[in-house]
Amino acid sequence: MKAVKIILVAFLAIALGSSSYAQMHDHSKMNMSTPKVDSKMEMAESKVETIKVWGNCETCKTRIEKAAKVNGVSKATWDVKTKMLSLVYDPSKTNSDDIQKKITAVGHDTDKFRAEDKVYAKLPGCCQYDRKK
Repeated sequence: MKAVKIILVAFLAIALGSSSYAQMHDHSKMNMSTPKVDSKMEMAESKVETIKVWGNCETCKTRIEKAAKVNGVSKATWDVKTKMLSLVYDPSKTNSDDIQKKITAVGHDTDKFRAEDKVYAKLPGCCQYDRKK
C-alpha cells in the first residue's frame, strides 16, 4: 500500500510538473503589434465604377456579370431595373474599356460601346431590347 502511495505521488508530481512547464513561455519576446495598413495604398488597389449596360432579364444579368468578370474584377453586379453594372476592379490589371468590350462581345450595349449586330441577333428573344441608334 505504501508503494502505491509513493507511485501515485510521483505520478502526480510528474503530471503537474510537466503541465506547468508547458505554460511557461516568455511572451516579452513575441511581436504582439498588429501590422500597419496604409489606407491610401489600400484604396488605390481597387476602383469602384458604375456602367450603364442594356439588357432585360435575369438571363441577361447572368451573361453580363459573367462577361464582366475578367482578370482583375473582384465584383460585378448588374441591376435588372436600373440597367446599371456596379464594378470593383484592380486598375493595374484591367480598365473600364476592356470590361465594356467583353460585355459587348456577348451582345449587350454599353454607353460607350455597341455590340456587333450579328452577336446581338443571337441573343434569346427575351434578352433583345430596343437598341439605341
